[in-house]
Amino acid sequence: MSAPVLVINCGSSSIKYQLVDGDTEEASTSGVIERIGQSESVVTHTTDDGKRVWNEHVADHAAGLEAMVRACEEFGTPLSDAGLIAVAHRVVHGGERFVQPVVIDDEVVDAIEELAVLAPLHNPGNLEGIRVARRLFPELPQVAVFDTAFHTTMPERAHVYAVPEEWRKRHGVRRYGFHGTSHAYVSRKAAEMLGKDPKQVNVIVAHLGNGASITAVERGRSIDTSMGLTPLEGLVMGTRSGDIDPAIVFHMHRSTGASFDELDEALNKRSGMLAMTGVIDMRGIDRAARSGDRAAELALEIYCYRLRKYIGSYIAALGGADAIAFTAGVGENSAEVRARALEPLTALGVKLDESANQAGGPIISTSDSLITAMVVPTDEEGEIAAQTASLLRS
Repeated sequence: MSAPVLVINCGSSSIKYQLVDGDTEEASTSGVIERIGQSESVVTHTTDDGKRVWNEHVADHAAGLEAMVRACEEFGTPLSDAGLIAVAHRVVHGGERFVQPVVIDDEVVDAIEELAVLAPLHNPGNLEGIRVARRLFPELPQVAVFDTAFHTTMPERAHVYAVPEEWRKRHGVRRYGFHGTSHAYVSRKAAEMLGKDPKQVNVIVAHLGNGASITAVERGRSIDTSMGLTPLEGLVMGTRSGDIDPAIVFHMHRSTGASFDELDEALNKRSGMLAMTGVIDMRGIDRAARSGDRAAELALEIYCYRLRKYIGSYIAALGGADAIAFTAGVGENSAEVRARALEPLTALGVKLDESANQAGGPIISTSDSLITAMVVPTDEEGEIAAQTASLLRS
């Protein structure tokens, strides 16, 4: 590796990590530590020699990152011998302040903590990983790469909400958008698949995982995206409602006496596909729909209808699109979701190739389709490493 970067993504109860070359975006080691803080955690560590999975007690994020260091020493290349140029951290919310990656210092740590009010489910976990990694790797630059940064190019017409001025100016209420590293990476790869420079094409990127968002990318720049102040707005997701009438919150508060924290938890963790079907796995929902399960069929139709509406609106926002790129777990693996989203869009210039779609692409539209539909595997860690290497060389 010419520019090895340790990429860390800390959630509230998990840690994902990869050792990635910032020049080639290729990973030699990856892993995930799940169920941190529970009686028995699960560690999965993958190298070129294969995948290893074991259980151990991981009390907190400090113990989790220490387990990562031990795993690298025992299986593969010890991190002390990897020639690391930096440790890079995925941070979900950068607010209006962080529009590009930054080298982390105490001031940046304080700012990320202040921004936790905008991402209370994400930034605290990200921040804990930063604090622990700074202690474990004190000699290395620590870099923060923000999910929101790619979307700071949105024009005011896309990011300003029609709410009181005080909310906007004093409390930071606006559209921020998320999954920025994925949208940046996939839109660039989509342009490459078209044989063009990203600045020559308009791409709609549908990042469909448990969390889901869609972005209109005009000549390499995000001009609109479905998630808003928080990751709750937009598409129907695994456990999030996506777009709803905001007055539903007040209606349920008055009708049931539920606190706003309880309603926040319900909309983020007990809504979406889980609320409609009891599960979040799209493969299971698809199988249930095929077997005649009415709830699963309705949920699938709602999911794809919402996605289709966003695609259509972003074709209009862009004044025409060159490509629609599907990515992340559902986007890359569900031919049914892609078909339901695209087949009704023939009038807008999309012609789906059914056999290519079933095969998973990469191109899933016909040769005479005015808009090229494609499947592009995302690589957020590779993008984070590449941005980190570029920052340190600038």
